[in-house]
Formats: sequence, structure tokens, C-alpha cells
Amino acid sequence: MKSKIFTFAVIGCMAGIFFTGCGKTPEQKVEGANQELKDAKADYRAEWQKFKTDSEQQIKANENRIDAFKEKMGKADSKTKAKYNKAVAELEQNNRDLKKKLEEYKDEGESKWQEFKTNFSHDMDAVGNTMKDLFKDND
Repeated sequence: MKSKIFTFAVIGCMAGIFFTGCGKTPEQKVEGANQELKDAKADYRAEWQKFKTDSEQQIKANENRIDAFKEKMGKADSKTKAKYNKAVAELEQNNRDLKKKLEEYKDEGESKWQEFKTNFSHDMDAVGNTMKDLFKDND
């Protein structure tokens, strides 16, 4: 008799656990998935905005450094000016290209975003390093 009661109690507990686990309706599961998707999109948008703002600030800083360098070169002799004019023009063009690339970016999904971010950061670093190398002799 005790074993029957024990068996029914165990079966009852197992059934309760089973039905509790199945408590979410398909609609609730879809709502949960939709909320996760909305959260992921919000995180992505926040990351994009921060990246864009940081990049715009860096581009502006690059422009300021180039302008300061050009002003300094304006006072230099013609031999020095000739040496740096082409390099400065290339830097200005690269900086404008980065600005344009940032403005023209369109959301094409997470993998494209990661690819864009990696490539853009690499290009931004290249411009920064070129400036550092070019301007270090004249600071």
C-alpha cells in the first residue's frame, strides 16, 4: 500500500513538472523571441551610433591635424613644401573617402556590419599611422 501511494506521488510530481515546463504557449514563445530580436536590434543601433560618432570625431581630428600641418608648411621653404604637398593631398583624400564611406553605410545585417566595422577601422588606423609618420618629423 505504501509503495502504491509512493508511486502515485512520484508520478504526480513528474506530471506536474512536465506540465509546468510546457506552460508557455507558442504565442508566448514567439513574443519572447520577438523581444530578443528587438533587444538585439537596439543594441546594434546603439553600437552603430557610438561607432559613427567616434569615427566622425576622429575624422574631424584628422582634418584639424592636416590643417595645422598645412599651416606650418605654409611657412616652410619651397623644397620642404614640395616634399610634403603630395602626401598631404593623399591624406586629405583618404580622410574624405572615410567620411563618405561612413555617410553611405547602409544596414545590411550583422555580418556585413562586422565586416564594415573591421575594414573601416583598419582604414582609419592606416590614415592615423600615415599622419603620425609624416608629421612626426615636423612636430
